[in-house]
Amino acid sequence: MSLDFTLSDEHKLVQTSVGQMLDKFESRKAEFRQMAKDGDGFPEELWQEYAKVGLTGALVPEEYGGNNMGLLALMLGFETVCTRGFSPGLLLTIAMDTCCIVRNGNEEQKQRYLPGIANGSTKFCFAVTEPNAGTNTFQIETHAKRDGDTYVINGQKTFISGADVTDQMLLVARTTTFDELKEQGKGKSHGLSLFVVDTKSPGIEMTPISIPLSDELKQFQIFFDDLHVPAENLLGEEDNGVMALFNSLNPERILAAAICTGMAQSALDKAVAYANQRRVFKDTPIGAYQSIAHPLAEVKIDLDAARLMTQRAAWAFDCGMDPLKVGSYANMAKFLAADLAIKAVDHAIETHGGLGFVEETGLINQWSGARLFKTAPVSREMILNYVSEWDLGLPKSY
Repeated sequence: MSLDFTLSDEHKLVQTSVGQMLDKFESRKAEFRQMAKDGDGFPEELWQEYAKVGLTGALVPEEYGGNNMGLLALMLGFETVCTRGFSPGLLLTIAMDTCCIVRNGNEEQKQRYLPGIANGSTKFCFAVTEPNAGTNTFQIETHAKRDGDTYVINGQKTFISGADVTDQMLLVARTTTFDELKEQGKGKSHGLSLFVVDTKSPGIEMTPISIPLSDELKQFQIFFDDLHVPAENLLGEEDNGVMALFNSLNPERILAAAICTGMAQSALDKAVAYANQRRVFKDTPIGAYQSIAHPLAEVKIDLDAARLMTQRAAWAFDCGMDPLKVGSYANMAKFLAADLAIKAVDHAIETHGGLGFVEETGLINQWSGARLFKTAPVSREMILNYVSEWDLGLPKSY
């Protein structure tokens, strides 16, 4: 069977539909940026349009109210959103949680949560990172102890996006402590479990973390003090949440790569437009000078490579490939795209000269967002560790 790199008509329609929807909000970009800066509210109107165009339901099966377009379609939607200079915001955490519920939830849980996700009425955040458990998820200490028909949860999470504006949280906690693992002779990957938690429940305290990024979402440190969660909210099997977790982390890295390629395309478009009209010496546009043109040409070449890698990763996820293989594709796509986003924005700033640092140009805000993805949701160093071990068969270094 021959390879075909052409997007389907349905995939092209996603790009067109999202672009047309965003046209209505073009004049309100500054308003959304100011809202993010002031921490004042949530762009609900834009969110509902994301839902209407099908982005919130892209990973939800039709029987639960979604359109089931798949991760590749959603990835193209993300890229279009970021190319146009908007932020997908909660769409990233919604996608992570949707994948986990679809692939690991029971029928009652799917009926309870997926229709609201699809129509935009139910918002989810994702809580995994802790002060002492960032890249190394197995170090999670937040503990959920079974007590009859409930779990009692104590611990803390940090860098949790949008917790204040969401209805539910997909929470990763330990149901077997480290001491219990030692007694049972089991590895540290055992004992993790996933729970759906109402973010307004008693026993949850949220503290904002000040991070000036070009996004509509606040970051929070969250404390759990005797939080009671119904046992029916356990997602998947107790103690066996690791593979279920991959069903969230792989899409997260693929969509992070799509955000980066979108930001890179946005920065490149700005740079090319400016280089074609800016004249400094005589009547020659600065884009004619190789010192300007060649860096932008490199960005274009790298962008096509990163975009293809990201599409391959999304396709592999939609095909139901082994999560470890999807993980390799997702990590490599995120690695290329994150480095590219920084490079693209940096060259765009250099092309604009002094104007590149003016807030209205939008590049400085993009740079802070692009730099974030070099470190999050997984650092480039850990991706190199992953590829070294799993793809090259080299000894584990950590």
